[in-house]
Amino acid sequence: MDGVHRDNRLLAIACILAAIGFASTQDAVVKLLSGRFAAYEAIIFRCIGSFPLLAALLYREGGFPALHTPILGRVLFRSVILCVGYITFILSIAAMPIANTVAIYFTMPFFVAGLAGPLLGERVRLHRWLAIVAGFMGVLIMVRPGAGVFEPAAILALISAFSYAFGQMIGRPIAHQVPLAVIAMWQNAVFFVVALSFAILFNSFDFSGLSHKSLVFLSRPWVWPSPVEALILFGLGVLAAFGMILFVSAYKYAESNFVAPFEYSSMIWAVIYGLLIFGDFPDQYTWIGAAVVATAGILMILRDRQLDRTIAQSP
Repeated sequence: MDGVHRDNRLLAIACILAAIGFASTQDAVVKLLSGRFAAYEAIIFRCIGSFPLLAALLYREGGFPALHTPILGRVLFRSVILCVGYITFILSIAAMPIANTVAIYFTMPFFVAGLAGPLLGERVRLHRWLAIVAGFMGVLIMVRPGAGVFEPAAILALISAFSYAFGQMIGRPIAHQVPLAVIAMWQNAVFFVVALSFAILFNSFDFSGLSHKSLVFLSRPWVWPSPVEALILFGLGVLAAFGMILFVSAYKYAESNFVAPFEYSSMIWAVIYGLLIFGDFPDQYTWIGAAVVATAGILMILRDRQLDRTIAQSP
């Protein structure tokens, strides 16, 4: 049965495209709310909204007693890394057009390729190094450091890409030892604790002197939402939970190097939401840089598939 699922490529495509749609919608909502609510408040509501669905998944794995795992330290460490990745991402989109942040985030596969050697002991092939160099050239085209238009939030997008790459790498062996529902529930808990800590910090001291959009979004005092706003904030959690399930399902129904290129469809959502909601349209440098990054990433994945197939067929 699992073999059939892994080979169901059409279902994998449907899952990954839907997952990207859920994630992109969540990003657009967070950016829309960044002018009124603080980042930590959005995360707190998101965690509460995710809890019922995650609890239902956990129930199938044995309930809350299943949260006790011998490698809990590694699970929590990965959760912290992913929390850093998520926070830096939403802080970036608060100050930049979503499409720009997403385009820079496209460097994540290159961080994965570069980290495979030191973290997993894998040999990093030459074509991967060439793709990494090409990818970062694309980022330089987009952010144009020294051109007088550099946005510091671009650094946050790069930190986010690195954090997610790092989390993905250390998560591979964890996923073979710990059920998905347990990993997801601990991740949700870490996000909640970190956000709650920020809420206490930024509501105990005055940070009104901060002026950059990302810092303002991070440090803004708590604002109680209206019923409609609360429903939208809780909805972020539902989107996040469904998105997580769909992402995992996509990589279950087909091999990762087949699924991964479809994640670049997030650029389409970013442009659509940027235009319809925020009136943002990527400039020529963003398009050129994004094209360089996406092309390098797709070619790297295709070359990996070709080499893996050759190795598998060799006697």
